Amino acid sequence: MALIVVADDNADVRSLIALVLRRAGHTVIAVDDGVQALAEARARRPGLVVTDGSMPRMTGAELCRELAADPDTAEIPVMMVSGSVDPADLHQDLPFLAAVMAKPFEPDDLIRRVNSLLEGK
Repeated sequence: MALIVVADDNADVRSLIALVLRRAGHTVIAVDDGVQALAEARARRPGLVVTDGSMPRMTGAELCRELAADPDTAEIPVMMVSGSVDPADLHQDLPFLAAVMAKPFEPDDLIRRVNSLLEGK
């Protein structure tokens, strides 16, 4: 399975996403903002980054831009899981964003989407 960085400032949501992904067999590094997620992505080169849209210090959109601008992390797919963004707007503003999932989500849908991204589909 894969190493996944999960960034969400809401501890309950972060824990839920991490739990669902761990139960699916993935290794998860869970952090509470984009700055930490960026540092982990640069240090560990995960197979995927799952991020919230609205976080302190660095938003999910800012995280996506930073990852895409760095040749060492540009190939890491990023999935945004957010309840406050319009998926169509996100893909227009962030064409390198691999996927968007709305909150609330079903755990099985999260696993399917994550596994699909990891398989390159």
